[in-house]
Amino acid sequence: MSLNVPTELLDRAERGEVNDAEFVACVRESLPYAWQVVSGVVADLETGREPFADNTTPPPSEAERGQLLRALASDAIRGGLERHFGVKLAFQNCHRVAAFRTAAVDSDTYRDFISVRGQLLNQSPELRDC
Repeated sequence: MSLNVPTELLDRAERGEVNDAEFVACVRESLPYAWQVVSGVVADLETGREPFADNTTPPPSEAERGQLLRALASDAIRGGLERHFGVKLAFQNCHRVAAFRTAAVDSDTYRDFISVRGQLLNQSPELRDC
């Protein structure tokens, strides 16, 4: 299961009354490692001048790796995180998470990061089973 949804939130969702803040809080509580990685790259982005910041440290265990995969493979979760933090997230392998400034999404840097070439160049033998 991707998220631990409190009963009250599930009841509101059944009635159609869920807002982004409630959803993002559920994500933060359910996927703490993914939240830590995303909020960390966003903090790095905010303190730097580069068009993006990224995390290249592999997760400490398969449980944490699973959190990243669930968070970034879900359009709803990824979109909620992007709206919350005001960034565009990009993902390579099973752990390389990047936060891009929204102004950088129409840039060569962003296109290079999300390109097939970028994906292939980010491979290594130790990451093949990740």
